[in-house]
Amino acid sequence: MEHEIAISVSGVTKTYSEGSSATTALNGVDLAVRRGELTMMMGPSGSGKTTLLSIMGCILRPTSGTVQVSGRDVTTLNERQMPAIRLRHMGFIFQGFNLFPTLTAGENVELSLQLKGTSGADGNKEARRLMELVGLGEKYDQYPRNLSGGQQQRVAVARAVAGSPEVILADEPTAALDSHSGRSVLELLQSLAHGQQRAVVVVTHDNRILDFADRMVRMEDGMITQS
Repeated sequence: MEHEIAISVSGVTKTYSEGSSATTALNGVDLAVRRGELTMMMGPSGSGKTTLLSIMGCILRPTSGTVQVSGRDVTTLNERQMPAIRLRHMGFIFQGFNLFPTLTAGENVELSLQLKGTSGADGNKEARRLMELVGLGEKYDQYPRNLSGGQQQRVAVARAVAGSPEVILADEPTAALDSHSGRSVLELLQSLAHGQQRAVVVVTHDNRILDFADRMVRMEDGMITQS
């Protein structure tokens, strides 16, 4: 079965200008990521992986080229329209977990649902379901400081999938985790790709998790060298 394309970037460049000098972070990148697949992006620091992830996530705009999300060209949208695209289509996972320390694990997930329009009893019920999904149902009322790194990252995964976005974008999600926790987070992301037809894109330097990839994209000097 041909997987549906979730995000497609064509001829994307990104140049940062500072004074009279310019740095090219991306140089004519073409990439399509599909639902049902876990794509890993590898490459040395400064190769453009995080810049590309940010452009795919509608956080950064390309200098040139086009970005399509679920078949819709988002390059022409203005700044006020971008947050709605991110909210509806994207879930984000970061290296540093980025959980709110004053909220319980469950409340962190509930807040994400609230931003996407599900609150009250419905939000609570759905947040509990998502916490069960990531294997942390019993940690709902725990604060992040009382959870291990691996558990905090699982809460971050639950928060990212709140509202059923088609695309999950993860930037170095295992960098702060030990080998066992890292693999368990990747198993979870893989099951979201395969079992729920999400497009999952993981930027990583972590060679321990490469066997989870359905597809590997290597970047160097702002270009894709291998896919």
